[in-house]
Amino acid sequence: MKKWFYIVLVLSFFILATACSSDSQSSEAGNEAALMNEGSSGESGKFAPAPNESGVAQKDGSSQGEKTSTETAKVNQSDRKVIYTANLRIEVKDYQQTVADIQTQVAERGGYIVESNMSGETGEGSVNGYVTARIPQGKFREFIKLVEEGSGKVLESSISGQDVTEEYVDLESRLKSKQVVEKRLLSFMEQAEKTEDLLKISEDLAKVQGEIEDIQGRMNYLQNKTDLATVTVHIQEDNVRISGVNSDELNTWDQTKQQFLKSINFLISIFSGLIVFVIGSLPVLIFLAIIGLVVFLIMKKVRNKHSQKG
Repeated sequence: MKKWFYIVLVLSFFILATACSSDSQSSEAGNEAALMNEGSSGESGKFAPAPNESGVAQKDGSSQGEKTSTETAKVNQSDRKVIYTANLRIEVKDYQQTVADIQTQVAERGGYIVESNMSGETGEGSVNGYVTARIPQGKFREFIKLVEEGSGKVLESSISGQDVTEEYVDLESRLKSKQVVEKRLLSFMEQAEKTEDLLKISEDLAKVQGEIEDIQGRMNYLQNKTDLATVTVHIQEDNVRISGVNSDELNTWDQTKQQFLKSINFLISIFSGLIVFVIGSLPVLIFLAIIGLVVFLIMKKVRNKHSQKG
């Protein structure tokens, strides 16, 4: 019995010694790793390397990409970022009037004209062109409806949307991470004592700030695209003429009215010319009338003398 007791006691002591040795080794390994990380930050030992936001694990064990996907899923439907683009092709009677109406409708809805182009000449056959406008997203469908109702015929109408919510959320996440890095680098710069460390931190800071500007620029671009929808209206004027036929010959009533007016104008011009001639030549006519009267009186007197002698 005592023999088994000693055997169990020796085995228990051996197991206890092995466990203590394992704990000691793991503790030494952890301390060594910490020292290696501290040494890799630079000779001064004060500056740690900047974290990479795309590969750093979160506190809950999820990666940055998984966090972005989760944030995207939580976005409300009303907060989604969608870029809308619409294309219309319409047929109208008066191209210039249609363009003027479109410009008015765009201005009333807080939008603006991006581009306008026209080909052909008004009054000389078919005129084609297009107008591209940016309309606030909440009013662009109303604008499209008004354009379609104001046209003679809608030849084509299409609306497409591009959902950029995930990209925008990812950019927001990256921006926050970069701003954290920027703040940390600024803090390190204030603590830097060596010129080499200061130069290295300045280079890293300039790189991070450049990346922040790129991210903010892309976010502003997406925000503008989602705030204002792009609508392109292709306009075709319905003013086709039959080749070899004068349009004036197609309306007899109009020709009759024009001929009647021409006749009246001709008579008025003759009467007007006669009045001008008489009034303008009145002195000469009076002089000729006096001479004629004198000649008439002389001839009458001569005739009277001849009649008396006879």
